[in-house]
Amino acid sequence: MTQLADNIILLLAALLLVGVFSTKFSTKFGMPALVLFLAAGMVLSQFIFFNNASLTQMAGIFALVVILFEGGMQTSIKDIKPIIRPALSLSTVGVLLTTAIVGVFAKLILEVSWAESFLFGAIVGSTDAAAVFSVLGGKNIDKRLTSTLEAESGSNDPMAVFLTVSLIEWIQHPDMAIWGLVLSFIWEMAVGLVIGIVLGKVAVYLINRINLDSTGLYPVLAIGFAVLTYGLSALVHSSGLLAVYVMGLTLGNSELMYHRTIMNFSHGFAWMMQIFMFILLGLLVFPQELAEVAWQGILLSVILMVVARPIGVFISLLFSRFSIREKTLISWAGLRGAVPIVLATYPLLANLPHGRLFFNVVFFVVLTSAVIQGTSISPLASRLKLVGQEDSAQPSLMELVALGKTDSEFNHIGIEPYMPIAGQKISDIGLPDDILFTAIIRNKSIVTPHGSTVIEPGDTVYVLSPKSKRDEMRAFFRSQKGKTAEENISLI
Repeated sequence: MTQLADNIILLLAALLLVGVFSTKFSTKFGMPALVLFLAAGMVLSQFIFFNNASLTQMAGIFALVVILFEGGMQTSIKDIKPIIRPALSLSTVGVLLTTAIVGVFAKLILEVSWAESFLFGAIVGSTDAAAVFSVLGGKNIDKRLTSTLEAESGSNDPMAVFLTVSLIEWIQHPDMAIWGLVLSFIWEMAVGLVIGIVLGKVAVYLINRINLDSTGLYPVLAIGFAVLTYGLSALVHSSGLLAVYVMGLTLGNSELMYHRTIMNFSHGFAWMMQIFMFILLGLLVFPQELAEVAWQGILLSVILMVVARPIGVFISLLFSRFSIREKTLISWAGLRGAVPIVLATYPLLANLPHGRLFFNVVFFVVLTSAVIQGTSISPLASRLKLVGQEDSAQPSLMELVALGKTDSEFNHIGIEPYMPIAGQKISDIGLPDDILFTAIIRNKSIVTPHGSTVIEPGDTVYVLSPKSKRDEMRAFFRSQKGKTAEENISLI
């Protein structure tokens, strides 16, 4: 048993490392990282038998909670305010049109009932903006376009989930009243929105006022609220995914203590969940089964990309101020990602006759969409002349250091009595011009360093210095015998 546990831990470590390094290749080739994660899972499925759709669905939903929370945290309300109407139109009318058009063709291609064909359309109805932004990273695309795609992705997932669950219930209970579904939709969206806002404000209040022993607990508290938001929403039969996105939106656009700490943790955690989720989804499919639905998958992918999505976008944005070129890019940027594959497990668990067929075809559609559209979005944006020069806005000092895009770094060093600078004024230390004391933490208070400030034992000194002069900087904190303090280089 111990050997098995060790092997599983080793496998998880390998998966994480492969997932992280694969993002470098995805950026280089302009392909969403999810393709490589799925491929890794498919390769592993040849050696590990895994057929637990229930576990996959549960893991997928938890991952979506983290991903949507992080997406909400990163979304600026100021950016989405001007485009909220077209974004909501895309996430409602656009999804409905996509569902209907794909459903009609699925009826003919998959030879299933009308209800099942529309179920297939609903499953592939939502987009994945995270995949789009991973491809367009570093490109200066019009803010309206990126904000629209971002807002659409955060609000169209709940619509796709609602349609999928409702259609499964309709298939299982054909006598269900349509008016009941309409009222259910209004309830799910309205209550989910309210719960997201309320719990978001509660989370902001607690984070700003609670005094935890460690700053590392604040991101955990925020993630805990995100999971709580989904759980409470699901308990009252409202849209948990919408509630989580709105909760993250509320948190990210509020005055929040440890905002950057929470953001960095959520970003890393979301990446980790994406890696595990896509690999797990890849494990659930068998390549030989994909080959059996290859022509159906390719045909439906083409219909989704060049027929259903463009019609949905152009009709949804009929009264918007987007140009034809911008609508074209929005149409082509409708990559499918995590949600369709997770939703494809619903028919499996509902034991629908064509549940396995749907899962395999949806998987194929997502994979081909990501490969074909993912590698061509950036060239298309350039061809449509929607790509400008590099953003001229200057990043903040903290962003430059945190992203490793500068030759300088922050150090924080605890001052011990044996250090030569202990008890000295900063002006007497003789710091070179390019080494700067930026702050001193003393007795849980921040002291602004001046030339007359005395460095005292017990202080924590924050230093900004060039990476090339790291040894020279540390020499100021080293005794004549070479004894040095415990140093923590912190990228902020």
